Amino acid sequence: MEFKHQSVLLAETIENLNIKPDGIYVDGTLGGGGHAYEVCKRLSEKGRFYGIDQDDAAIAAAGKKLEEFQDKVTIIRSNYSEMKKELNRIGIYGVDGIVLDLGVSSYQLDTSDRGFTYREEDAPLDMRMDRRQEMTAKEIVNEYSQADLYRLIRDFGEDKFAQNIAKHIVKARELKPLETTGDLIKVIRGAIPMRVQAGMGHPAKKTFQAIRIELNRELEVLQNTLDEMIDLLNDKGRICIITFHSLEDRIVKTIFRKNENPCTCPSHFPVCVCNKKPKGKVITRKPIIPSEEEIERNKRSKSSKLRVFERIN
Repeated sequence: MEFKHQSVLLAETIENLNIKPDGIYVDGTLGGGGHAYEVCKRLSEKGRFYGIDQDDAAIAAAGKKLEEFQDKVTIIRSNYSEMKKELNRIGIYGVDGIVLDLGVSSYQLDTSDRGFTYREEDAPLDMRMDRRQEMTAKEIVNEYSQADLYRLIRDFGEDKFAQNIAKHIVKARELKPLETTGDLIKVIRGAIPMRVQAGMGHPAKKTFQAIRIELNRELEVLQNTLDEMIDLLNDKGRICIITFHSLEDRIVKTIFRKNENPCTCPSHFPVCVCNKKPKGKVITRKPIIPSEEEIERNKRSKSSKLRVFERIN
């Protein structure tokens, strides 16, 4: 299948990057290269762009899309958690802008054998962003304890039926392993009352999200890497992050605010004595959301939010 993906909040992201023609820019979630293409169009011969992605299909698609800019583009297959290490390895110690689009690509959702979508019922339980990784969703579903399944569905899926879904999964796999997305969907449907299902979206959506987040360590990577990415920015450099659910957005919002106001002194202290200095400022007091026109054009953009932070040395 051809790698297809509509970049969300594209114009808003490019505007907020404040691109300098001779600057250095990084996309840590390269995908099909939509944001990357617009960045590269604005770079002079002295500008440089580095694209990072762990998905082999994305790497291939982005390489083709950015072919005309090959003299200024370097593509790296890795997780964005390795951004600093990968850039330092090739002599880059500061950048002028970073983009992260944390959504699952349309290609990943629409390619049934990737196992991301709950709309296909005979796909393998995979969900790996990086297919070099050995562990798949199948191992989580069939090997995690009931308590661990409950925890991840509750915390990462925010599903009020997490306890019952976890219990039903464990009961079902005692008879035979759950092999496909259809096997898992059937169990989830059986765990949620029919009267509730009638008034909700797809009953498996939250559980699939939770398993995907757990498998790919999505929140852990974001939480542990964001400070490091802010440190990579040159003076006036900006980081633009697009999130798609409240868990990601909460992490970005909290870490941006902490970097703007890192003081840990008690509020009754007349002056700061902890000597923790701000690293910059939050540009987006409220997140930027897609327009009605964009949502109409691309339904998957509906839950997206863009937050921006500017480094000030």
